[in-house]
Amino acid sequence: MPVSVFTSLQVDSVISYLVALLLPALDAIFPVVPSETVVIALGVATAGSTDPRIALLVACAAAGAFLGDNLCYLLGRRFGPAMQRRFFSTPKGLRTQAWAERSLDRFGTQLIVVCRFIPGGRTAVTLTCGLTGYPRRRFVPATAAAAILWALYAFFIGRLGGRAFEHDPWIGLAIAFGATIVISGVIELIRRIVRTSRRHAGQVEPDHAGQDQHDRDELGRRHHVAEEDHADGRRSRGADSGPDCVGGSDLEVAQRDGQ
Repeated sequence: MPVSVFTSLQVDSVISYLVALLLPALDAIFPVVPSETVVIALGVATAGSTDPRIALLVACAAAGAFLGDNLCYLLGRRFGPAMQRRFFSTPKGLRTQAWAERSLDRFGTQLIVVCRFIPGGRTAVTLTCGLTGYPRRRFVPATAAAAILWALYAFFIGRLGGRAFEHDPWIGLAIAFGATIVISGVIELIRRIVRTSRRHAGQVEPDHAGQDQHDRDELGRRHHVAEEDHADGRRSRGADSGPDCVGGSDLEVAQRDGQ
């Protein structure tokens, strides 16, 4: 990326706002998209500016992250079996999903916020929320908070790097990006320390998500329920039985009452 790219990522460029909005949204489905790097680069490029439109850039980044998270949720909810095959069909994918489900049961919205800062964690958790029917009334506020915190964090780390190396933005970008890697590593280290301390306290947690049979059985049960929900949704859209239609166990009860 030549230096001219940094000069084009300014508050008076439409490209800056499009990049800030679209890449964080796409990153939810395509994790290879370097959304965090781009937001850091925007911070580096605008480090010397005090234009109030910088707030709009940050807002676009937060909006993109929020839209991407909720798109993941909707895809998991509406197209559960297809998303399951696409992202969680391998043994590693099943372990990741089992970890996400177990952690959601334990930490809830805290996990949704924290995983926004862990590489790969965002997609696994948001898709799992959709697959398992995690309540939207809790999911939406959590992803909004996570998106705002992440956008502020990435942008202002880039801004600090840009200010420190005003005449060499490449170095500023490298330092800022390295700082985000270190912070993500610290978060993961804290998670492992907490897990180890709980294990020593008697709250045993497997070293690898989904390694015990209980996790696999529970995961299979939830997948079966999710597939039934999708099938019921398709049947209900195809036909409405109406209030006067009686069948199955209801019909048997009516026949017994008649006798």
